[in-house]
Amino acid sequence: MKKILLASALCASLAFAGNSDYKYEITPMIAGTYTEGNLDLERNYANLGLSLGFNLDESMFDQVEVGFLRTLSDVDYKHSTIDTGITRIFSNLVKEYDLNSSVSLYALVGAGVELFDDEAFGNENGLFGNYGFGVKYKLSEDVSLKADIRHLIEADHGDNNLLYTIGLAFPFGKKAVEAPVVEEQPKVEPQAPVVKEEAPIDTDGDGVIDLKDKCPDTPKGDIVDENGCSLKVDLNINFDFDSAVINNSYDSKIKKFADFMKAFPAVKAKIEAHTDSTGTEEYNQGLSERRASSTVKALEAYGVEKDRLNSIGYGETKPLATNKTSEGRALNRRVEGSIQR
Repeated sequence: MKKILLASALCASLAFAGNSDYKYEITPMIAGTYTEGNLDLERNYANLGLSLGFNLDESMFDQVEVGFLRTLSDVDYKHSTIDTGITRIFSNLVKEYDLNSSVSLYALVGAGVELFDDEAFGNENGLFGNYGFGVKYKLSEDVSLKADIRHLIEADHGDNNLLYTIGLAFPFGKKAVEAPVVEEQPKVEPQAPVVKEEAPIDTDGDGVIDLKDKCPDTPKGDIVDENGCSLKVDLNINFDFDSAVINNSYDSKIKKFADFMKAFPAVKAKIEAHTDSTGTEEYNQGLSERRASSTVKALEAYGVEKDRLNSIGYGETKPLATNKTSEGRALNRRVEGSIQR
């Protein structure tokens, strides 16, 4: 009974939520352009635009961005009665760097084409290259605030424009993930009534009698739920391909797990690490052991005693999802935890 109560406390204490994974991101934006002095254009003018991001898997870049910007009103040529509208169409490669679960920095590089409604004073339709840096702040799971500054260099004359943008990014097109294969628990047939009452039997000693035990072979020492099954805690730690380094965005989740361990000093934890099937079995076994060790060190850093943590690597032997898709392989690069007495 104490173990069941402890399991209930664990479920209430650890509300780990997985990060949403989307295919696309659309960003309406407003921008300002600061022009080089020799262009004979207004020095500063406003733009309105839209960009669409295509999120990448297992690539050195995180996103491909395509979009356009259009001047809000016509831009004056200096010392002239002529004015013009300007449209810029661009494509960039984007790399993000997470600072914490809400804030990230990003860098971008790419090229585009600019089109003038009225060409004059050397301002002609043509190509440009650009690079820039920005910051992204997650307001909620469904919207983020983005701001960046971009340096545009024209291909024909090498003229410069400084572009500064701000927009709201909306992710959409959630990636489909195959549901994990769950083995059916054996059905327990009700026992025929007997005249003589006998004490309930608990064969595996987990505190749940056999009649109600859906997992009759629970390993000795595991904390179980009301069905007699070992309580598994998904730390929601997923690793990059061929990596045992824990991303900083998981710090808060590791701290919650460590706080639970410190609140219940009588329990221990078994840290179980896994890999996908890419590579040899021997290499993946070592990689899973390094991932388990990294997780143990992260918990120790938050004050959990080392002798209360038992790490084990299973390599590629216990997949949670199929290894035939990139999404399934990403789910298999994981760490799980069992709470034990």
